[in-house]
Amino acid sequence: MHSDRDVSSKRTVSAKNAVLSNRALLWLAFVAVHVWLGMMCLFGPGFPLGDVTVVYRRWVDQIVLVDFWVGIDTVWVYPVLAIVPMLAAFAFGPAVYASTWLTIVMLVNAVAFAAITGWTTTRDRAVVGWWWVGFLLLLGPIAVARIDAVTVSLAIVGVLLLATRPVAAAVVLAVATWVKVWPAALLAAIVITSRRRRDVVLAAVAVSAGIVVVALLFGSGGNVFSFVTQQTGRGLQVEAPVSMIWLWRAALGSPDTWIYYDQDILTYQFVGDGVAATASVMTPLLAVAALAVAGLGIWAVRRGASANTLLPPLALALVTTLIVVNKVGSPQFVSWLAVPVVLGLATRLAGHGRSFRFPAVVVLVVAALTQSFYPYLYNELLSLNPILVIAITARNLLLVVVLAWAIREVVAVAQNATRHPADDSHPGDTAAGPSTGPSHDISPQGKD
Repeated sequence: MHSDRDVSSKRTVSAKNAVLSNRALLWLAFVAVHVWLGMMCLFGPGFPLGDVTVVYRRWVDQIVLVDFWVGIDTVWVYPVLAIVPMLAAFAFGPAVYASTWLTIVMLVNAVAFAAITGWTTTRDRAVVGWWWVGFLLLLGPIAVARIDAVTVSLAIVGVLLLATRPVAAAVVLAVATWVKVWPAALLAAIVITSRRRRDVVLAAVAVSAGIVVVALLFGSGGNVFSFVTQQTGRGLQVEAPVSMIWLWRAALGSPDTWIYYDQDILTYQFVGDGVAATASVMTPLLAVAALAVAGLGIWAVRRGASANTLLPPLALALVTTLIVVNKVGSPQFVSWLAVPVVLGLATRLAGHGRSFRFPAVVVLVVAALTQSFYPYLYNELLSLNPILVIAITARNLLLVVVLAWAIREVVAVAQNATRHPADDSHPGDTAAGPSTGPSHDISPQGKD
């Protein structure tokens, strides 16, 4: 009888694995989630496509109607390449701008999804694909309704190219950085951990130089770098972790603290005692925090940490720092976390690195909590609904937990490398997968 139960259990596990690794089912889930997100963007409550249909569209209209280019003819909050997907969404005319945008995002996500799942039906790649599908569903419309969606897909492709094409990975990540700055954190993590850091740096610099030269030829002048300073004058955004102090003061009825809509920045911020002073120090504090985390990574490398083990938690620590120590707390920032988590899960499932199960689960909860208040109930949050105040507070505390976990892992990797300095496996030197399929190794140590 015991033997029969064992056989039955093995059959159940085998059937489960077959379902998880079913390529058609996986892609069907990917399409279904994007259709659902698209429908919620277009017809759901709230205004998730506001930035796309109002702000992005206005910038594109200026180009089409009067040949006035943001980032070229004027300062801009984004790096200059951000205009490319915004302009591409105008390809079929203004009437279908929103639908075209959603289609573009689904297509670039499909490329990233193919990079995640590979061209085989191996279970480990499928598991990471299922995680990302679940993450997108839990995060909701904001996962596809901002320029960040394009950078996330590019970044996923970039980090998954590291195994075999580190220079190409640097090129993709550099392009992503010139769409929105945050992928620079991933480049920094790669430069710190990679043996081929010189090649990575040269590739990223070459891409950046080429973009700057083209912008200068079009007459941008200093505007091509304006995104560096355009964020410094902002106040404390409602959703930012640092804003929780004033959120709770306002929720508890403090007469000197309230929320207002900034017409220039187009976002909700706080007024209150200490807000201006805190906002003024957050940008330098973010720089210091990012440098401190990078320094921790350098310390780990010098103690003998291998790239396979160090890169995923260091990437997660740097990306999460950009979210936690930031006076801007836009809901779409959570989408960035998918990239280091995908990297960590893929690394572990390929037989390298440390377990990434804990941050993978916590980030899913963070995504769900983000959708709990944005976009459907955002007005209720602004009205200081106590349930939503608790929800966003829990979300922000979990972001701090993710950051703390990532930093602890970087330290643990360094300490473990000290105890076992010979444990520095490099997939470029050893086989990482079966000869009949593509390598699952995603570290930056492979050949270009």
